Amino acid sequence: MNKDDLERRLKQLRVEDFIWIIYIGIIILSLYSNTFERKYFINNDLKSKETYRKITIFVFIILVIVYTYFLKDSFDDIRNLNDKDSNKKKKLTYLSFIGSLLVAISGFIFLYIAIADEDIDVEIAFN
Repeated sequence: MNKDDLERRLKQLRVEDFIWIIYIGIIILSLYSNTFERKYFINNDLKSKETYRKITIFVFIILVIVYTYFLKDSFDDIRNLNDKDSNKKKKLTYLSFIGSLLVAISGFIFLYIAIADEDIDVEIAFN
């Protein structure tokens, strides 16, 4: 690994550390929003329903941003491939990009569901 590759990888790890902190926040927010969802279903409290929806939408906006970062990072990995890289590395880099693309697409779909489902009829279990 040359110096530029090492610096790039260390930068990626710093960003990933920050993203883990974001995930901890998302977990806490999701648990908090579940209390409002529960209150809505038990008491038919419309204010709790709207609070739950707003938190859920916020969570998925953050997740879509994170997923988009990983998609861009995977795309950059593809752009940084060169002729000297092994076929295995090239194949795995492309597969990683495809996985990141699918996760990003699912994030956008779940965000759409969170926004469009005003009646909370669909359980979103990916957050």
